[in-house]
Amino acid sequence: MSIFEAGMLICFGLAWPANIYKSIKSRSTKGKSSTFLIIVIVGYIFGIIHKILYSRDIILILYIINLLMVLVDLILYYRNKKYEV
Repeated sequence: MSIFEAGMLICFGLAWPANIYKSIKSRSTKGKSSTFLIIVIVGYIFGIIHKILYSRDIILILYIINLLMVLVDLILYYRNKKYEV
């Protein structure tokens, strides 16, 4: 387990709830990019695959939690896009 990898995932993990909150409150896609969110999701999936294949440890949970938060934000993006039409 790398303390630096854990620190990175914790910092990102702290940022996503703020992003989700903004998406819920604003009901807008302004300043958001579905492409960016999808790229981040793919990155987390690669991190999860790496953890499963080469380095199984508790950090895998952080990858999964972060992935779920980004998925929520992506769902909110598409919900908000409907409001803007």
